[in-house]
Amino acid sequence: MVKINKILFFVLALLLPLSVEAQKNKKKVVKKPPVVIVEEPQEDPRITEMREATQQIIFIDSIVVSKNNFLSSIRINSESGRLTTYDQFFHSKNHPDSYVFVNEMGNMCYFSNKNNNGKMTLFSSDKLGEEWSKPNPVKGISEGITEANYPFMMTDGTTFYFAAKGEESIGGYDIFFTRYDSQDGKFLKPENIGMPFNSEANDYMYAIDEQSNIGYFVTDRRQPEGKVCVYVFIPPTSRHTYSIDNYSDEQLRGFADISRIADTWGNGRERKQALERLKGINTQTVAQPTKSELNFVINDDVTYTSISQFRNPKSLSLYKEFTDKQKQLDETKKNLEKSRDFYAKAKADDKKVLRTEILDAEDTVLRLTYEVNDLEKRIRNAENSIINP
Repeated sequence: MVKINKILFFVLALLLPLSVEAQKNKKKVVKKPPVVIVEEPQEDPRITEMREATQQIIFIDSIVVSKNNFLSSIRINSESGRLTTYDQFFHSKNHPDSYVFVNEMGNMCYFSNKNNNGKMTLFSSDKLGEEWSKPNPVKGISEGITEANYPFMMTDGTTFYFAAKGEESIGGYDIFFTRYDSQDGKFLKPENIGMPFNSEANDYMYAIDEQSNIGYFVTDRRQPEGKVCVYVFIPPTSRHTYSIDNYSDEQLRGFADISRIADTWGNGRERKQALERLKGINTQTVAQPTKSELNFVINDDVTYTSISQFRNPKSLSLYKEFTDKQKQLDETKKNLEKSRDFYAKAKADDKKVLRTEILDAEDTVLRLTYEVNDLEKRIRNAENSIINP
């Protein structure tokens, strides 16, 4: 028995080192942490496309103000109309976010207000005598638009700017423009004006003083709650974009976001001239028609010098359309001359764009001339049918 125990002890002694060595040689299984794949957020393709088509704009100044008081920083000549709040214009106290544009004649306005669904939308109203007509929804701008505010009409009575939320907006309010189609009696589908005016923040009012060639737009990008930045810029005569071949992606982002307005000044000459023009803007009054400004010949013996003299209600409606068309015609002629002057000095690539603009303007002049003459005849016939039945 003792001999057997010795044998077992001897065998165990031999096996113990082998067991220890086996433990040493045994591979340890290390659990690796799970691989986490982080997907980078993809930028909206529309934003990328807009950035690559950023318009070249010279921003001459900027000022940060309270959002409730930004209109005080927008100075436009009375010949370009007037901007005010709904509450000030209509003597109300319940529309803090509604705004009004009044044309230079003071006889037509566009304004924002909430519709039956509680959404902000745009309306227009005409002044006949001392009364404003019943508000009419602005037609043609609802496609792709859920809310609209901050209206501004150019002096041609056709080109219309406003801010809106909807399918074509890249973030909050974006600035859109459209044109009035006199044949259909409504505006064309609005277009997003792109960068640098629009961003993923809220971009609000866009206004142009054509007399001084000064523009303004308002945005809350990079601003604290309740504040906005009013940018002052030089409206270009034609659209030019930054070439993606000449600028880095970082530079293009800077232009699109308006990171530094000084980057847009070039040699500073145009900015200096614009600042001088800015000083001379007169914003005190809105031009109102006087008796001497109305001089409409009805027949060889009768000439009207006041709106109150129209006897046929149809004539009054036609006369309003006549004055709008005449204003469009005068403005189109003026812009056509500017385009022709610029064409003579433009580069080859710019001339291609200007050539199309000039041809379109010439067609518009012919059309408006015909329409103005036709309206004159219709007004005379309507009045003479009552004067000389």
